[in-house]
Amino acid sequence: MTEMSVLVIDDEPLARRRILRLLAKYPWVGRVDEAANVAQAVAIVAARPPDIMLLDIQMPGGDGFDILAAVAEAPPAVVFVTAFDHHALRAFENNAVDYVTKPIEPGRFHLAIERARAAAGARLQSDRIAELQETLHALKQALGRENRKNGEFWVRTHGEYLRIPADDIIRFQADRDYVRLHIADGDYLYQESLASLERRLDPARFLRIHRSTIVQRSAIERIKQMPFASLVAVLTDGTEVRVGRTYTPAIRSALSA
Repeated sequence: MTEMSVLVIDDEPLARRRILRLLAKYPWVGRVDEAANVAQAVAIVAARPPDIMLLDIQMPGGDGFDILAAVAEAPPAVVFVTAFDHHALRAFENNAVDYVTKPIEPGRFHLAIERARAAAGARLQSDRIAELQETLHALKQALGRENRKNGEFWVRTHGEYLRIPADDIIRFQADRDYVRLHIADGDYLYQESLASLERRLDPARFLRIHRSTIVQRSAIERIKQMPFASLVAVLTDGTEVRVGRTYTPAIRSALSA
């Protein structure tokens, strides 16, 4: 069971104690903080952001909507608990998950706090997914740096990352904004454009022979002369790749060097 923190904001001590007694019945409620005014609430949110906020409307130093504005960048799940029923529309326009009027009826409070729990849980899950995506992105960036340093490529396949040494790659084939790495026993999609890849590959080992193809020099088994002075590279896996006209002079020069 995931514990959730709650911030109770009400300028009336008796009202706060009533809410604390109701919260004590829920085993998933962890840390509970109290605030009696806007300044206290904003300070607590800045120091210890709660998962759920139970919020009164009117209090010294401002109102509940001032607090919502102060926490707008990372809002918790908010339930208004107030004696005023005419602020409900504005509360829901500010993304409150529920609006409970005083005196608090336990059944109504239960419904509201469970809604807040569900909303906070969804936000926590969303945050975890975002953190995981950031971690994966950082990992991919780090792996990319290692690629450049160590002459190897990490590709994602079936939910895991596979290391492919550059020496094993026969050719890189453009595939929209990605490239497909071809090795002897298969091919893998790699998240980088062919143009970007060409800039960082060692030209002594890899040749661009077509606008959509880069091949490993050692993988070129032979070059076939075709009609109209065109060339076709035959690779070690049996693939035949036409040499683009733009690249033909450079290929002739490179292979004769």
